Amino acid sequence: MAETQARQVVVIGGGQSGLAIGYFLRRAGLDFEILDASPRPGGAWPSAWESLHLFSPAQWSSLPGWPMPPVPGGGYPGRDHVVAYLAAYEERYRLPVRRPVRAEAVGRAGDRLLVRTAAGNWTAAAVVSATGGAGRPFIPDYPGARTFRGRQLHSSAYRAPGEFAGRRVLVVGGGNSGAQILAELSQVAEATWVTPEPPTFLPDEVDGRVLFERATERVRAQQEGRDPGPSRGGLGDIVMVPPVRQARDRGALRSVRPFLRFEPEGVVWPDGSRTRVEAVIWCTGFRPALEHLAPLGVLEPDGRVAVRGGRSVREPRLWLLGYGDWTGMASATLAGVTRAARSAAREIQEALG
Repeated sequence: MAETQARQVVVIGGGQSGLAIGYFLRRAGLDFEILDASPRPGGAWPSAWESLHLFSPAQWSSLPGWPMPPVPGGGYPGRDHVVAYLAAYEERYRLPVRRPVRAEAVGRAGDRLLVRTAAGNWTAAAVVSATGGAGRPFIPDYPGARTFRGRQLHSSAYRAPGEFAGRRVLVVGGGNSGAQILAELSQVAEATWVTPEPPTFLPDEVDGRVLFERATERVRAQQEGRDPGPSRGGLGDIVMVPPVRQARDRGALRSVRPFLRFEPEGVVWPDGSRTRVEAVIWCTGFRPALEHLAPLGVLEPDGRVAVRGGRSVREPRLWLLGYGDWTGMASATLAGVTRAARSAAREIQEALG
């Protein structure tokens, strides 16, 4: 019979969101444990493509309490820099992370919640789900996709451009991941960027720091009943990090509208023309990884959980953190998770008395 351990709080997920709330739970003096399905620190970051870079400076990409160290020589933090920071952060604050432990289901056990895992069970007066979306990459159901003989992969499975050298590749998706992957692929492959509509490119001097400041000011204005004014660029717009600027300067940063359907050797466009394609990289985002919450009956038809702030409406002993703006403005980002984590920890402390 699996061992059952009792904690005041169990946090599911040991990535940036789990570490951020762990910081505040530690400061509140609560007895908690973080269960992380990954075998190593860093959350989803170790699985990102090799050349990925943040689009905010290090000091604007930090978790609470300890600024991310600057990048040697300057520039934006890369994947490995972020992973090293998260691992050091976890160690610095001696956060109680247990890994690899995957939460399989969360249910009710009297006045507590029960977290079931293959490594044993945990009961808690409060549970924080902070699993993010890396475990649920989204690829749209495209006509003819199953007949296509080429390779299809999500951006989460993409690592480096070398394996696509000399091939005809479609990069599908108009966000920053699509822009960054297209930028490097276009140097070695015949790459075409497919976006639903023309991407919005921000001025060269605007980075994630500026976007976050703008978003914060808009939220503050709305809360105070002031007119926030017109939006001047959002967190989904393309930030002109150096590789993307370089792609623009050599004329590679052009996009086309979506194709109509797949066929075995490629794709068909709305005008009836055909293009032979050998690979498609889907930069189409993720969906919240919330299957473990199904036994609680809190999942809505859209796969999310109804929340007030970050607290579940249907199950008041459950909090969600880091899944997107619906769980806190910019809470899925390194820069934005602090505010949501602080708020959730404060609510938990008050709820537990």
